[in-house]
Amino acid sequence: MSRHRVVLFGATMAFYLAIVVAVLGSSWLVELDWKVMLYRPYEQWPQLHAFLDYFVVLGQRGPTAVMVMAWLGWRSWRQHTLRPLLTLGAALLLLNMTVGSVKLGLGRLGPHYATQIGSAELFAGGDIFPSGHTANAVVTWGILAYLATTPRARRWLSVISAMVALGVGATTVYLGTHWVSDVLLGWAAGLLILLALPWFEPLIARAEAFVFAVREKVRERRRPRASASAPVPVPAVPAMPPQRGHEEDDAPVREPVGVASGRGPGRPLPARPYQPARSERPPVVPAGTRRPPHTERTPRTAPARPLGG
Repeated sequence: MSRHRVVLFGATMAFYLAIVVAVLGSSWLVELDWKVMLYRPYEQWPQLHAFLDYFVVLGQRGPTAVMVMAWLGWRSWRQHTLRPLLTLGAALLLLNMTVGSVKLGLGRLGPHYATQIGSAELFAGGDIFPSGHTANAVVTWGILAYLATTPRARRWLSVISAMVALGVGATTVYLGTHWVSDVLLGWAAGLLILLALPWFEPLIARAEAFVFAVREKVRERRRPRASASAPVPVPAVPAMPPQRGHEEDDAPVREPVGVASGRGPGRPLPARPYQPARSERPPVVPAGTRRPPHTERTPRTAPARPLGG
């Protein structure tokens, strides 16, 4: 809680109390309420009535809470934190407690149900003071600026939320559903809640830690059930070697190439000299005649030819 915020909170609280005292004392503010009410703005500018009937929905608690909650829920999922949703819940809870208690305690009637001109219409069983539409518009749209992560986004969202809150409050006066003092007190009530939110940040942090702790306990309880319900893996049965006949049993078992018994696994055999294939060998030329020798025959000798002179 910064010093500037504390000073602003004190000033807003003083303004809030001044409005309540002015209405209780039937001062000039109550006279202003009646003058605006008798002026009937919805009759002076009827062309705006159709548009403002839809615009005032931006101050209703149900539709605005759903829209803002959807956006903050997406942010919580992206950022893996519950702070945006818990902050919105805390702000709406404070809004219902503070504004609702003042409404029921003062019991003021609205302009359409007023019974005596010039009267503050207090303690008559109404629930119009302060304006719930106005206070809800301030809190619901102002929470977006409060949770902004950058200064630029905070400035823009602050301007937009202020314009929406001012527009909703003025629209309720135009439609004749609230007094001017109702709207002034609604703006002050919503602003007080936004200014007081930093005081509730430690409580919001503890609530977030509690929710995450409960989630972890639930996950731990589910893990044994999941492991117990999982199917037990069946071990694979090794395939039996094919049965061989008697002939194959008698055949000698050949060892693979490069493995010799007694030499250790994977030890290569000694190198052998290279032997060329039969197709690569040169042809062998026989020496002498292939006829067997005959002992009975005498070798034939050719007669010597006479040399001619």
